[in-house]
Amino acid sequence: MSKESTQTVTMKAMDVVNAGLSKRYRAERRFRAYGMVSVFLGMLFLAVLLVDIVGKGHTAFLQTQMTLEIYFDPTVIDPQGTADPEVLRGANYATLIRTSLRGEFPEVSGRRDRRALNQLVSNAAPFKLQNMVMSDPSLVGQTLSVEIPASDDADMLMKGHIEREVPEDSRRLSDQQIAWMDLLIERGQVEKRFNTAFFTNGDSRDPEVAGILGAAKGSFYMLMVTLGLSFPIGVAAAVYLEEFAPQNRFTDLIEININNLAAVPSIVFGLLGLAVFLNFFGMPRSAPLVGGLVLALMTLPTIIISSRAALKSVPPSIREAALGMGASKMQTTFHHVVPLAMPGMLTGTIIGMAQALGESAPLLMIGMIAFIVDVPQGFLDPSTALPVQIFLWADSPERAFLERTSAGIMVLLAFLILMNLVAILLRRRFERRW
Repeated sequence: MSKESTQTVTMKAMDVVNAGLSKRYRAERRFRAYGMVSVFLGMLFLAVLLVDIVGKGHTAFLQTQMTLEIYFDPTVIDPQGTADPEVLRGANYATLIRTSLRGEFPEVSGRRDRRALNQLVSNAAPFKLQNMVMSDPSLVGQTLSVEIPASDDADMLMKGHIEREVPEDSRRLSDQQIAWMDLLIERGQVEKRFNTAFFTNGDSRDPEVAGILGAAKGSFYMLMVTLGLSFPIGVAAAVYLEEFAPQNRFTDLIEININNLAAVPSIVFGLLGLAVFLNFFGMPRSAPLVGGLVLALMTLPTIIISSRAALKSVPPSIREAALGMGASKMQTTFHHVVPLAMPGMLTGTIIGMAQALGESAPLLMIGMIAFIVDVPQGFLDPSTALPVQIFLWADSPERAFLERTSAGIMVLLAFLILMNLVAILLRRRFERRW
């Protein structure tokens, strides 16, 4: 073959190679662009979701308070002057509030107008006066300026969720009630305060005093039970399967079932808890103990799989070196392998706990959807959980519960982000690179 022919063939081959490289580079650029677009769309949707939640829920952290001059009338609270706690507890404190409102608006005379005026104050306001007198009976006979919660409709008006321009029959407050509110605002008797009740109260039928403390404590008790059961059992199962279990059909069957359980819908675990813990063992319904047991069953596969992955990541040279120095199989596993795999185990456990914190479907099956006002004081007290509380508020028709739903989602997201942040910090703090 002549030199010119060889050069021609070489040039054609180079052209083919260059064309193939150009095509490959274009494909890589397209793939990179697709990835960037996907990430951008995902971040955009997440931003829209967060902005929507925060936009609807940030007003729940403020609550309208109404300042009234309350005369703690002895004839109403303690007619006999005995200071008996039962008498003080059973007094009609709503009368004191109605009397104060009539003093603020003496021109209101009709029964219908008085009822409309009283609707500006929360139904829970008398309980605040009751708690004040129960803690200090010497208040009887005195006149004090007391901040009491406004009703949910008055609160929505203050926050701009009730439009004044719409026809009177299309909103929950009448023109006269809005005029009374405007007059109280001019007098400086109505202000928005930080809503401490949202973090210190349990659930309530009145949205202006409803809080998440009961649900938060219920979730805390459940997670303690879940962590106390799933972490030691999950780690022990992972260590046995990875380090000690013989390779046979029985072990393979266990591994397959564990992987399958990780993909089972969470409501199935709720049905299991209903059938076993409630119907068979007769455990108390709506108790954090039962919820923790159900969530422990649901979390176990996740912890076992992540713990096995952490054990597999430990280099075989660690085991060989320990065995070569005369350590037994047990000493090698628990003195060398498990400590090195512990960061991965903790990360998987925290992620499993975060998953359990956000679950609501299995809790619905064991009765934790009930309306519970009291804050639980133990593992056997009736309670609910944060995701279930959010579900209950979302199902309520009052406009004020909508903002509390979004605020509850914000609190739940804060806990989830915190737990995932702890998992990342633990991994970075204790992880070793081989």
